[in-house]
Amino acid sequence: MLRSRWCQGPAGDFLGDRAAANGVGSGMRGRRGGPLIVSVTDFTSDAYRDLPGIACRGFALRRRWPHLDGAVGMWLWVLPSARRCGSVSVWTGRRALAEFVRLPEHVAIMDEYRERGTIRSVIREYESFDAARIRRDAEAWLTSDDRSRAAREAPRQGG
Repeated sequence: MLRSRWCQGPAGDFLGDRAAANGVGSGMRGRRGGPLIVSVTDFTSDAYRDLPGIACRGFALRRRWPHLDGAVGMWLWVLPSARRCGSVSVWTGRRALAEFVRLPEHVAIMDEYRERGTIRSVIREYESFDAARIRRDAEAWLTSDDRSRAAREAPRQGG
């Protein structure tokens, strides 16, 4: 699985030394109370030809990340051999995540690709930020479904 670098959002400023120790962001200043929300998305495209467009649109949306209220940070990921891609995003709360999902740019991507594959997602709460744990949990969930298991177990074809 290929993963982008961590992209910190404006709410990521509170992460401080713990984030730096995890190879992620900056400071533990002004931490708001309450759990962090982590959203993991997994899109499996019906066709390889759609992956470049999906990736391009995902990276374009990612450029807005540093300006999204409630965004702590995120990674994009792709598993090209399985036609899969998605994101792992960290939020200060469900409201911030819901506002992101309603952004016109996000709605446009979903409208364009929704019928061109299968999407699944999960939302989890964490009491504190631990980048390594979040990545590990996300990857475990992403590799737990039957599609990825079948892809890992399928015999390799020559060619």
